[in-house]
Amino acid sequence: MSSNLDALYRRVIMDHYKKPRNRGILEDGSHTINMNNPTCGDRIQLTFKVEDGIVEDCRFEGEGCSISMSSASMMTEAIKGKKVEDALRLSKIFSDMMQGKEIDEDMDLGDIEALHGVSKFPARIKCATLAWKAMERGLTEGEKE
Repeated sequence: MSSNLDALYRRVIMDHYKKPRNRGILEDGSHTINMNNPTCGDRIQLTFKVEDGIVEDCRFEGEGCSISMSSASMMTEAIKGKKVEDALRLSKIFSDMMQGKEIDEDMDLGDIEALHGVSKFPARIKCATLAWKAMERGLTEGEKE
């Protein structure tokens, strides 16, 4: 990856970290999930509003490193308005990207693409995937806490 692209990706990650999108709690959420990464102390609470199989809204609260919090911000942006199965499919693609697997180059991942470089740092992969794992669990188990 070129140094210009690395710098751009760092700026995108830091923008989501400093100005997170969808931060907060949905009072009328239909699903709530809490997860943490005991290795580094990152923690997240996701609240979703799912109606007719569509993720109408998604918010997060939590504490963690820039990778963890920016990933949560990007994830909430990416899944809002999507069908549950499409959100879960996107999570699978993200997981593959974090594992260094080939992904469809034609797919537009938007800001999520900025996290691609995390796959080179195994200790940080759990930081990047925490929000995504929470989303998967929340949408498939349908937890209401």
